[in-house]
Amino acid sequence: MHELLLSNDLVRLSFLRVLLRDFGIETVVLDREMSALEGSGLAIPCRLIVADEDVKRARRVLREAGEGAER
Repeated sequence: MHELLLSNDLVRLSFLRVLLRDFGIETVVLDREMSALEGSGLAIPCRLIVADEDVKRARRVLREAGEGAER
């Protein structure tokens, strides 16, 4: 598994998950509960995770959508 990006924007994360799913790339969001518990501040961002074999393709999809991966 590979961390694709960090974000506290749950709407953006949801959009990116749907975008990637439409290209056949499965995702997992980690630390959602900890981020919410902390108050969705900047201390604990959520992590968007993809399988190692999907990293290059996922980055390309995000870049082409104007959502360049942060990691």
